Amino acid sequence: MAANNRVGSKRLVVGAHYGLRDWLAQRITAVIMAVYTIILLALFFGAQAFSYDGWASIFAMQWMKLATFVTFLSVFYHAWVGIRDIWMDYIKPTGLRLALQTLTIVWLLASAGYAAQILWRV
Repeated sequence: MAANNRVGSKRLVVGAHYGLRDWLAQRITAVIMAVYTIILLALFFGAQAFSYDGWASIFAMQWMKLATFVTFLSVFYHAWVGIRDIWMDYIKPTGLRLALQTLTIVWLLASAGYAAQILWRV
């Protein structure tokens, strides 16, 4: 009777099975984005002038550039976890799924490079 038991080490696990690590990454990146939004709103509404110069002065501070870039990285990682899970759950052909995941990674890395270029140009 015990030989027919299908529970145990031979169980096949498929799909988005990364579990706690990705769940925690999604929550941490969401908290980083929320805190950044609060800081940005406080700086924006606390500014005297609602002009380009006032907006540029917020991002002239080195710590704000760094906080913005960390937030962008959080957005990109947050997006990666979500999109990867979508590809894994709904795209069954392995070759197509790999191509979509590769294109997603390339797009996110290019976006991170472009964000860095924009931030340190101001």
